[in-house]
Parts: sequence; structure tokens; C-alpha cells
Amino acid sequence: MKRENFQSRLGFLLVSAGCAIGIGNVWKFPYVTGENGGGVFVLFYVLFLVIMGVPVLTMELAVGRASRKSAVLGYKALEPKGSKWHIHGWFCVIGCCLLMMYYTTVSGWMLDYFYKFTVGAFDGAATDAVDGVFSSMLANPGEMAVFMVIIVLAGFLVCSFGLQKGLERISKWMMLALLALIVVLAVHSLTLDGAMEGVKFYLLPDFQRAAEVGLGNVITAAMNQSFFTLSLGIAAMEIFGSYMSREHSLTGEAVRICCLDTFVAFMSGMIIFPACFSFGVQPDSGPSLIFVTLPRVFVNMAGGRVWGALFFLFMTFASFTTVLAVFENIMASCIDNFGWSRKKATGICCVFILLASMPCVLGYNEWYFSVVLPNAPNGGQILDIEDFLVSNLLLPLGSLIYLLFCVTKWGWGFDKYLEEANTGTGLRMSRAFKPYFQFILPIIILVILIQGLI
Repeated sequence: MKRENFQSRLGFLLVSAGCAIGIGNVWKFPYVTGENGGGVFVLFYVLFLVIMGVPVLTMELAVGRASRKSAVLGYKALEPKGSKWHIHGWFCVIGCCLLMMYYTTVSGWMLDYFYKFTVGAFDGAATDAVDGVFSSMLANPGEMAVFMVIIVLAGFLVCSFGLQKGLERISKWMMLALLALIVVLAVHSLTLDGAMEGVKFYLLPDFQRAAEVGLGNVITAAMNQSFFTLSLGIAAMEIFGSYMSREHSLTGEAVRICCLDTFVAFMSGMIIFPACFSFGVQPDSGPSLIFVTLPRVFVNMAGGRVWGALFFLFMTFASFTTVLAVFENIMASCIDNFGWSRKKATGICCVFILLASMPCVLGYNEWYFSVVLPNAPNGGQILDIEDFLVSNLLLPLGSLIYLLFCVTKWGWGFDKYLEEANTGTGLRMSRAFKPYFQFILPIIILVILIQGLI
């Protein structure tokens, strides 16, 4: 069966950026920035994105484009005879499934809040009532399940139409709408009274404030965030390499994807920090920033119902583009490995993800329990366990395997990787980076992996 291709370069860039742009940018980035003192964190985040994110992204794309296959068969096509690199391909499939087991629920939360703001559920609500909306949603498995099911069914419906007619066409429009929404929301935030204090906190590096958090903690957090924002290590990007043309070099395309990804994360902060400072709300309130802190801000804002609805529409688009991209990866893996038709893959994968997503929905109510996890001293639920396995184990370990596969003689090899990365016009990867890729970058990723597990 002939391999599908993207219709246009813009389609590839927007779909790939859509995969990278997700909850990590629009939810995690602002609150981690707030917790880590603002400007200094942003500075290190950008630095690590350049020295870690771009190289590993080119490697995933190179494996995909050179093999024209999804993860398992991609490794099989390129690995030395008799080696077992392709076993990691199966862990990539597991990682994508595990990611969707909780990501669909959080995406459903975004959609739920968009609906609530649209119908005026927050109009005139007191602070206590706003806080109670989130906890009552978590206590209601029926409500969470409805929005999770809408996300899953819509995602597989789009993917059922194929790469060009489904994923590329819908993602392109959603990403353009997302970029337009984010600019409108950021401009509005900057017009609020006292907004400049928020901008200063966000963008002016204050090493004294960073020292209060601990400079080592800030650097570690920036390293982690820059790494996880691109969803590297579970072949989420590799699949789009297998669909892309050979007209442009992979380094240039990786830089463009990173720039789009960073732009959205950066602009999310430009929406959130000026609004928080304008209304005297602490920006370091952690994961509850989006669902508890910001709704309080919108309720007290002129036209808050409209701005709240637009904000959560933007959040829904950001998370849904990732859902689409990972669903496509899961389906492509089934089509490649089991010889299924797209129609069969859609049906079976849809039912599987619907069932596999239920534990996360029930984990906040019917199946509630708390477990102590590294970096979560207050305990976590099923969602936290699933996120821990993906973010702290499968992403860094998978990225390390992709890196070693591309730069060591026991894998595909540096020369073949470099040739693939530099095929086409655009920014080229220098051979001078070889020692850095072979000796320094693996240590950095290993540090992230170890820190995430202790």
C-alpha cells in the first residue's frame, strides 16, 4: 500500500507543531514558570530547547523519513541485521496509548470549561463558587466521561478520513485558529490595569527571585519542560517524518516546529501573567492555575464570559491537536504492523482508547486512592501515575534510545543519520556536533531520567 504524504509543507509544520503544542505549553509551562520565579526560568527553557530539543527532534524525524514506516517497522528497516532496536518501537506504541489514557480526560476538562463559560455557568459567581466548580467536576464521573468521549470520538472521526483529508485539513485550520486566538487573548491581557507588573515578572530575569527557589531547581525544571514540551521519545514525531517530503532539511524543519511550539508557550504566559497580576492573583498556584485561579480572574473581568470562553476554546484546540496527532500514530502503527485497513484501525483503536481512558475519569471519584510518587509528595491519582510513567520514564528513556540509535555504530550510525538530516534545502546539521551528540547529550538526558525517578 502506497505511503500517504502531506499535501503541503505548511500542513506538515502545523500538524507537527500541533502535536508538540499541547497541555505542556498552555497549562504546564505557565504554572511551572510561575513556580520557578519567572524570567530566569524562561531564559534557561529556551537554551535547553536549542541544545536538546532540536537535535533529538531531528533524529525522530530522520528515522521516520528514511524508513517511511511507523516506529516498529521504522527501526526494523534501519537497524543492523540481528539487532533488537525495534523492541523500543513497541514501547513507543505503549507510550502513545498510555499518554492518551489521561490526555483525553484533561482535554475533556478544557472542553467542559469552554462549554461552562459559553452558557454562562460562571456569571456572577463568588470566589468560593468558582473554586467549587473544578472539585464538583472531578467528583462527577458522568460529566467527565461525556466530555472525554466527545474528544475521543471526534479525534478518531477526523483520523478516519486519512492523513490529507482528515488530520492535515482539520489540524491546519485548528492551528491557525489557535494562533489567532492566542494573539487576541494576549493583546487583551496587556490592556488590563497593572498588566506590566505581570510582564516584568514573566520576562525580566531576576536572579535573586530565582535564588529563593534555588537556581539548581530552576535549571532542572527548565531542562525538564524544554524536553517534554516536544513529546519526544514515543515516536509521536517519528510518524510525521514518515509522511514528509525530502525537499527540506530536517534541522530547518525542527527549528520551525520548535519556534511555533515556543511561540505558543510564550504567548500563553503573556495571557496568564498580566491577568494574574492585574487582579492580584498569585501566579505560582501550580496545576490549579488554569482551572481555579484563572476562572476567578475571568469572573471579575469586564466581558469575562466571552474572554473565558475564548481562552478555553484556545486550550481545547491546543490539546485536541495533540490528541489527533497521537491517534494517527496509534492507528498508523496498527495499519503497518497488523495489515489493518484504516477503517478497521479506527474502530478497534477507538473502542480501546474509550475503555482505557475510563480509569483516569474514575480515579478522582469512584476509584479514588492516593499514591506517593517522586516529585509529587502530596500524593497522586491514576492520572498522576499514568503521567509519571510517560513523562518521567518513557519520554526521556525513549529519547535516549533514539539518540543512541542515530549516533552510535551499534545502531543506524551517525553518518547515515547526518545524510538524512541534511537532505533537502535549508539549515544543515554540522558534523562538528558529533562529539556533543555522542558524549554530552546522552549524559544530559540521563540526568533528566534519573532526576525524574528519584
